[in-house]
Amino acid sequence: MTLPGRASLRVQHTHRLIPSKHSGPGVLMRIADDAAHLEDIFTIDGATNDRLFGELDLLPGIGRDELVNGIPHASVINASFCHASPEGGRFNRPDRGAWYAGFELKTSQAEVAFHKSRQYLEIGWEKEDNVAYDDYLANFDAEFHDIRGDRHFADCLDPGSYYASQGLAAELLAAGSLGIVYPSVRMPGGVCLACFRPALVGNVRQMKTWSFAWRGSAVPPAWLEQHVSG
Repeated sequence: MTLPGRASLRVQHTHRLIPSKHSGPGVLMRIADDAAHLEDIFTIDGATNDRLFGELDLLPGIGRDELVNGIPHASVINASFCHASPEGGRFNRPDRGAWYAGFELKTSQAEVAFHKSRQYLEIGWEKEDNVAYDDYLANFDAEFHDIRGDRHFADCLDPGSYYASQGLAAELLAAGSLGIVYPSVRMPGGVCLACFRPALVGNVRQMKTWSFAWRGSAVPPAWLEQHVSG
């Protein structure tokens, strides 16, 4: 397979939206009564936690040597590579995740809104619902493969299939690619990236919390900023 060209990428403030229930210090720390209780919970959780499996070299797609530690939000970064969805993503297969981000917040919101709405539609959920997401910013300074404006890779932007894009991602990973930049499929004019290497996700910081508001299939979903009272 012919691989796409590369572009020197230097971008700050990319946006990745992560469900708040998977964000921050972790739900396990919030529910523990004391240090001993927390240790017991971690032991139980570790038996089925993919991120911890990755740190122990027990995941087929990524090993401990690739994961990061000792930096802010290391667990958030590692989780994106160790908690791939069962069907994978546009540029990753189920055995290895990636750090997806939009160059603009609205792009990330459009991508998340599409997939979250599809989940509601698949189960026929028409009741009102709100899901909180934390906005994580990250910087990138590396050479990524780039398919923007390249018609040879149009099938990798198929809105209904990941077949071609996952195949390309496998080829890129095998060739040592650091990541890929591509046009957003859900936000016209938007730009997204998929970073393949945990160590390249730079200066991660948690910003605002947003609520995805679902009001049924007849009403377009909305994003509402959550304000912390104090």
